[in-house]
Amino acid sequence: MHSPFDARIDACRRRLETVGAELLVCFPSPNLTYLTGFVESPSERHFLLFVPRDGAPTLVAPTMYDSQLEALELPDVRLWDDETDPLELVADVLGTALPAGGDGSTVLLDDRMWTTFNHDLRGLAPDAEFGLAGDVLEDLRLRKDEPELAALRRAGAIADRVSLAIRARGEDVLGTTEAELASEIDSLLASEGGAEPAFETIVAAGPNGVRPHHHPGDREIERGDPIVLDFGAFVEADLEAGTARYPGDQTRTIVVGEPPAEYERVHEVVCEAQRAAVDAVEPGVEAGEIDRVARSVIEEAGYGDAFVHRTGHGVGLEVHEPPYITAGNDRELKPGMVFSVEPGIYLEDRFGVRIEDLVVVTDEGCERLNDSPRGWESGEDVDRSQ
Repeated sequence: MHSPFDARIDACRRRLETVGAELLVCFPSPNLTYLTGFVESPSERHFLLFVPRDGAPTLVAPTMYDSQLEALELPDVRLWDDETDPLELVADVLGTALPAGGDGSTVLLDDRMWTTFNHDLRGLAPDAEFGLAGDVLEDLRLRKDEPELAALRRAGAIADRVSLAIRARGEDVLGTTEAELASEIDSLLASEGGAEPAFETIVAAGPNGVRPHHHPGDREIERGDPIVLDFGAFVEADLEAGTARYPGDQTRTIVVGEPPAEYERVHEVVCEAQRAAVDAVEPGVEAGEIDRVARSVIEEAGYGDAFVHRTGHGVGLEVHEPPYITAGNDRELKPGMVFSVEPGIYLEDRFGVRIEDLVVVTDEGCERLNDSPRGWESGEDVDRSQ
């Protein structure tokens, strides 16, 4: 059966032909995971995937990974041990993939590749032209296939369930520190099926909410505090061979008790900005237009200067990746793209409000990947239709 990774390699080859490159080289990174399903952290060892425009891909890797790589069913795996010079294997692969020693050839290197490996490859193909693998892989990774979308939906559902559980605690969160509540959220994400938190969970209470990426501390949550809750978990994709993790990412801002002055108005403005931006998502619309729609609602309400970040970011193998929903981005949205829509208002020394959902572009509009309540009220009896 043709696996998702076979399809991605084939698409990569077609893109190489389109851009006029002979070879793409990946390093342990999300790009390598996308093409093979193998997840590994970078190290000083040569671990390189070569995808030629013509011919089968080749993986050069340390012998220590032998048993792990068997499941990937790659057609050409060349292993080296600590007594072997890996550059001999690399040189052999390059000699096959690049005609005339690389003269007139273009090689695209992983955007995350460490300089030492970049230097090695340039030294072995001194007459080649070099570029970035992102020129080929970014467009492929932008549009999620069905296994990816299934994982992202599961991650969204986990975030929804945890959001409901925290909101239902109501007054029980009073006196809890931000760090304690963040730890509880992480535990709930795991108990609901998350592999691990997708990023450091944000719990920002009261005036700490004005920092969009606040690190939870020892501030105790008080009655009337607006609490910004931003969290998600990685889940394993259901793939035939290999593996990959996809994240959830959701933000809600809640209050226990009566909110401070002006809070209800600010919260409604942010909700309206998010609704308008989500409603504007459809194929053919530019990413920058989604940012403009959200920002215009907030500006018309008089809070334009308090919206201090972009409206959203792509989500896939990485929590932050293209497309970026920011002013001036003329990339047209296409079905299968997944990104956050997360406008916010931050009033210095007072409070912040952010509402975030992930959406996937569909043929006719978009699908929200989160549906937990977006209102600010907490407690068991909260209206779940908000």
